[in-house]
Amino acid sequence: MRTLPALLVLAGFLTACQSNPPASDPSTNKTDSMNSAANSAPADNTLTEEEKQNGWQLLFDGSTKNGWHIFKNSSDGAAWMVSDGTLHLDSSNKKDGRVVGGGDIITDSAFDNFHLKLEWKVDSGGNSGVIFYVKEDPSYDATWHTGPEMQVLDDAAHRDASIEKHRAGDLYDLIAGTPGKVNPAGQWNLVEIIADKGRLTFIVNGTETLTTTLWDDNWKKLVAGSKFRINKDFGLFKSGKIALQDHGDPVWYRNIKIRKL
Repeated sequence: MRTLPALLVLAGFLTACQSNPPASDPSTNKTDSMNSAANSAPADNTLTEEEKQNGWQLLFDGSTKNGWHIFKNSSDGAAWMVSDGTLHLDSSNKKDGRVVGGGDIITDSAFDNFHLKLEWKVDSGGNSGVIFYVKEDPSYDATWHTGPEMQVLDDAAHRDASIEKHRAGDLYDLIAGTPGKVNPAGQWNLVEIIADKGRLTFIVNGTETLTTTLWDDNWKKLVAGSKFRINKDFGLFKSGKIALQDHGDPVWYRNIKIRKL
């Protein structure tokens, strides 16, 4: 009979242990959360299921130059290289001041109302641009003779940054965007161009930096007061191709995607 109290005490102890499981390791939980976040981030040059459902399409697949060619040339431009998932202009080989195998690279397809997203980065002092509504025709010698441009630039080291409307993210030589939204040379910038029924919007790293209306009287005044006034058809086309500018400097692009509106 003297063993009964001891058995009761032992049973109570075992029950208490079962009702209080060991606490989880905080470091394990943190690692699991980080792994989950990493797994949920989309890979470069891919579309999420939501993007696919919303009509987005890739203009650059990260491994080929399919869908691109040099302006007024059937070549895809040897100096435009696919490197580490980027479309990169290697400007190291020049002749008479021009990149050998370079030139502005443009889409095979034309677009009218669209939402374009891409990421870019430049080296120190780098210059490039994203040009849209480009008319590829024997009548025009350059992409910028017809298409407006979002400026791509290292504002800290390029002389153009001292000129209003020539800084990164500006509607080049037409409208200055909100300053201070662009990351420095060597860092990626996410930009968006939305052109919808004449309404043009630029977004730089998540901030809307400018908006304007194309083709109205004010637009005509802007063009007349710019360097493009000598190009009679500049900024008139309501459909055109998208170009990445060869300005003679190294530049990288990735995650180039578009949605028709």
